[in-house]
Amino acid sequence: MAEIKAFRGLRYTEKAGNIGDVCCPPYDIISNEQRKAYLDKNPNNIIRLELPKTADEDDSAYGKALSCLNSWLEGEILKRDDKEGIYIYEMDFAANGGSYSVKGYISLVRLEEFSKGIILPHEETLSKAKTDRFNLMCATGCNFSQIYSLYMDEDGGAYAIIDSASKGEPDSIFTDADGVTHKLWCVYDKETQQKLIDKMADKKLYIADGHHRYETALNYKKFVAENKTDLGTSEYVCMMLVNMENPGLVVFPTHRIVRDLSDFNYDEVIEKCKDYFEITPYLNREKGEIGLADSYKAGKKAFVLFNGDNNYTLLVLKDEETMKKLMPDCSDALRGLDVSVLHTLVLERIFGIDKENMAKQINLTYTRSADEAIAAVDGKRANCCFLLNPTRVSEIRDVALAGEKMPQKSTYFYPKLTTGLVMNKIFD
Repeated sequence: MAEIKAFRGLRYTEKAGNIGDVCCPPYDIISNEQRKAYLDKNPNNIIRLELPKTADEDDSAYGKALSCLNSWLEGEILKRDDKEGIYIYEMDFAANGGSYSVKGYISLVRLEEFSKGIILPHEETLSKAKTDRFNLMCATGCNFSQIYSLYMDEDGGAYAIIDSASKGEPDSIFTDADGVTHKLWCVYDKETQQKLIDKMADKKLYIADGHHRYETALNYKKFVAENKTDLGTSEYVCMMLVNMENPGLVVFPTHRIVRDLSDFNYDEVIEKCKDYFEITPYLNREKGEIGLADSYKAGKKAFVLFNGDNNYTLLVLKDEETMKKLMPDCSDALRGLDVSVLHTLVLERIFGIDKENMAKQINLTYTRSADEAIAAVDGKRANCCFLLNPTRVSEIRDVALAGEKMPQKSTYFYPKLTTGLVMNKIFD
């Protein structure tokens, strides 16, 4: 099953500056303006390596990332640890009106094809992002950020090992602009590492965030095998591993913005939806969100349609048998997702937005922010939007176990892992 491995982490030294000023969120949620702001604050920010190519730059940016990496290694702004370690990582944060903490560990994990059932995806991916990540790996030979994965830890044994090994003061700690406190402990003790390796040997891993990077790592492994004699650690990829039962796991919904439809008509949409949904129109936002939350607690499939003019319409699926007829070859786990109901019954059948259109985001935009989705409609930049409930962690597990994938952007694990605390240099 899952094979984990300690590694010599590549980490910032004191020469780089304050650790909080050189780390950043994942590359795919950073705008050009934010990227500039990080570099203005500290030119050694990891974003220079993790996101070298902006929208207005050509592929020569990947070579510049390599030059920067080599310069930082030579100047000891970055330095590899002398010993192989496993790195315990904890995030303390506030969400949904409460305080949470999620603790896992960062290690290398042997790459396995999805067909083996050892490492399981849950979402579809987009080809453009994979091309960018592949070009960066080929240029730099590094994993700058970690794939976020989950594992079942029924007896709490794996968590007990890492919790015991992180009782002292962390080796790195900072609080980011969102109020999330990031802590890292470097564990070089061979006995502790072996206990964790043994404990993980019978486990499957479920990718929570980082599908593009995992598929890219598989492609990179093949590339190295075909083009190099030194494989380095290319048969492995850097992951953050968290037990699925961790009470600190928080998943936010990803809302859908529908735009650029020439023939959108709210009344016609609602009329067609009556075949499938119980419909409560003309709610304000508060009542719409209350209805959405109540449906979630009751285990019902629901979402809210907003079309402007303070009109929030709650749609609750009448009969789950409908999804069995429309998705006969899929598992109950996949058919039962709110996003599956929305995509199959509304976006495809009523709006005429097919799967290829969704993947290319021709008429669809994804956002974690309900405010952003609503503002797009109010600002006449979109026809309407759909506000969703979050996907449950158990649903993610069940879809992955069934060997299926959710539609892209079905989940948003919060908080995102920071980039820059520890990295993996694939070749010595």
